[in-house]
Amino acid sequence: METVEAAEGAGGSGGPGGLICASFNQDTTSLAVGTKNGYRLFSVTSVDRLDRVHESKSPDVYIVERLFSSSLVVVVSLSMPRRMNVYHFKKGTEICNYSYSNNILAVRLNRQRLIVCLEESIYIHNIKDMKLLKTLLNTPINPTGLCALSINHSHSYLAYPGSSAIGEIIVYDANNLSTVTKILAHDSPLAAITFSSSGTKLSSASERGTVIRVFSVPEGLKLFEFRRGMKRYVSISSLSFSTDAQFLCASSNTETVHIFKLEQHSHSRDEESPTWSAYVGKVFSAASNYLPAQVSDMMNQDRAFATVRLNVFGQKNVCALSTIQKLPRLLVASADGHLYIYNVDPQDGGECVLVKKHRLFSSDEDEEEASESEVTAAPVSQSYAATVAMPSTVPSSSAMTGYSEDGGVKKGEVIPEHEFAASPVCLDDENEFPPINSCHGGSLSEKGRRT
Repeated sequence: METVEAAEGAGGSGGPGGLICASFNQDTTSLAVGTKNGYRLFSVTSVDRLDRVHESKSPDVYIVERLFSSSLVVVVSLSMPRRMNVYHFKKGTEICNYSYSNNILAVRLNRQRLIVCLEESIYIHNIKDMKLLKTLLNTPINPTGLCALSINHSHSYLAYPGSSAIGEIIVYDANNLSTVTKILAHDSPLAAITFSSSGTKLSSASERGTVIRVFSVPEGLKLFEFRRGMKRYVSISSLSFSTDAQFLCASSNTETVHIFKLEQHSHSRDEESPTWSAYVGKVFSAASNYLPAQVSDMMNQDRAFATVRLNVFGQKNVCALSTIQKLPRLLVASADGHLYIYNVDPQDGGECVLVKKHRLFSSDEDEEEASESEVTAAPVSQSYAATVAMPSTVPSSSAMTGYSEDGGVKKGEVIPEHEFAASPVCLDDENEFPPINSCHGGSLSEKGRRT
């Protein structure tokens, strides 16, 4: 689940046309966008159509996260940046809300946990009843709210920066509420982190944006190292694995999106079918043993398997790899207000083909224009068959008795402003999870444990 904010923090004014944020859900079947005039949820299961699932007129939404394809959605607005609202959008019901002592910078979800990240603290909630389980206080300063949560809820690994000076990653088990490992990933501070869908791989990039690394989880061993480029430092805004973790895409503030292939090079295969490139590779490999470490590392770093050249430059975007209609696609939601869909050739890679461009909304928020899609000249390519793996206004709920830990509000603690739905709310969509069956009125008696 990746997120891009067109607004800089909780006080930004949004991107062109009023786009403030965009995020894919955990399995890349849905796209959520927040704008000056509200937020929208789209179904991303077809190339030709972008079906609008839901729309709300809640203004200035800068965080909107949907739990898989369920009706549970988490919303944070610029008007109340310290307050998180959890809704059942199909019923138009507020499940609960929480207020914190500082601005909310990020929210992450899986079927067991809800994570709220502030600049110097992280809150771990049980998503089944929204109770606060743990508060990680005095975490390293994290002004962008950088964090990642594994969608595999059997362990619910949480990753966040372990330092504001270097690229250290702390991997935390949000189920057992304990630290798993620390990974020294980069020399400079972190810019992006993400888990594979199984939670067994973790990818990271630093603020320099030149090298992307992949580590094993929970061991923390380096598995792969990719070089995005050498000519310039860039700001990597998005990292995303394919479902089978065979590919990794990275987008930045440049016009290029890179796709890397996670494969171990076989020396035996090179010996069986020797080629000029294999011979040159052996020469470089042998030479690297006699070169300085920095030069040797650079020679052993893999380059992009496939690339995309965007038509926009300097716009923030979020990318994701998905299988749509049995073919691998690259999805790019851009701050220019469009969703771009590209074909990816999993065998040969190369330059990806743009097959569809969807408009997420129009500048004047016209209802009809917002639902239209712009078709590009390139047809949907079927040259390869391989795959990798209604409008409603959010109601306000009546205020209930709140709570605060230890009876006061200290740095990083929850402010005693919690409101719950008047009756239990269940998510009753087909195969929907989890059922919210414990959101009753009254105060919470369980104290959140803190470290």
